[in-house]
Amino acid sequence: MRHVAFDPVGSPVVRVPDPAVRVLDPRFEHYRLPHARVERLAGGMRWAEGPIWIGDGRYLLLTDLPEDRILRWDETTEALSVFRYPAGQANGLTRDRQGRLIACEHAGRRVTRTEYDGSITVLAERFGERRLNSPNDVVVTRDGAVWFTDPPFGLASDYMGRRGAAVLPANLYRIDPATGALLCVAEDLEGPNGLAFSPDERTLYVVESRARPRRIVAYAVGADATLSDRRVVIDAGEGTPDGLRIDADGNLWCGWGSGTPELDGVRVFHPDGTAIGHIHLPERCANLCFGGACGNRLFMAATGSLYALYVNTSGAAELRGEE
Repeated sequence: MRHVAFDPVGSPVVRVPDPAVRVLDPRFEHYRLPHARVERLAGGMRWAEGPIWIGDGRYLLLTDLPEDRILRWDETTEALSVFRYPAGQANGLTRDRQGRLIACEHAGRRVTRTEYDGSITVLAERFGERRLNSPNDVVVTRDGAVWFTDPPFGLASDYMGRRGAAVLPANLYRIDPATGALLCVAEDLEGPNGLAFSPDERTLYVVESRARPRRIVAYAVGADATLSDRRVVIDAGEGTPDGLRIDADGNLWCGWGSGTPELDGVRVFHPDGTAIGHIHLPERCANLCFGGACGNRLFMAATGSLYALYVNTSGAAELRGEE
């Protein structure tokens, strides 16, 4: 499928700078490339999520929860294919320090790792004697620890997961890289969703989707991986933040949407919480990642489609070798 650029109302465009890329604060000018356009790379998903760039293979993986599949978009052929089916209704994806795929599975209520031979290892499915809810998003830090959020979103229906009852609060967890032990690092959050670390890994950002208004909070990360000094960084107002990534300068690139179509897309925030830019898409964006040969291509999983935009930065995860 050949890529197509879109303007703010979804029609093909050839104009540059792309009017879909809006500067809200002069600090965003540096990140907008004047000749780059938003491109629609693929469609046909029911709810696209969890994109992760596989640099050594030059392809992108993303999930389609209702269809219970992980998809693969190839950079060289621009073809979209099925990477795994069934996929445990996987949501968030990442890679560990050894390049293995880590997946949050709604249906299985677990976090898994795909080994080099294709076999599946369960990293976490219970906290104590109780089953996890529906692991949502996941990141790996430099020390190899796996951090993930566990809201009850996948328990509400058989469409985005498997209908069931939550037996644990909506917590934030860390899997110790040395022992494999599952530790709760933040308890009873209001719909914990996307999460990401600052480039120096001293700050952890978490989206709280069920707070009203929705918000993004930050924690100070101690040398022993404990969290403290919780603070609200972004009050989303009418917006609906979902997944997020941090760029090399510490800016927050957030999947965004609301009941107002003008807010659909990606909202970009300075670390001080100021909205500095917006990438408008004709669909709500659930999650995103940086990738491409130089790490400067932003891939956006937005409802039924996959979009991309070249920007003048790369992701902080690139600095950790995660992507």
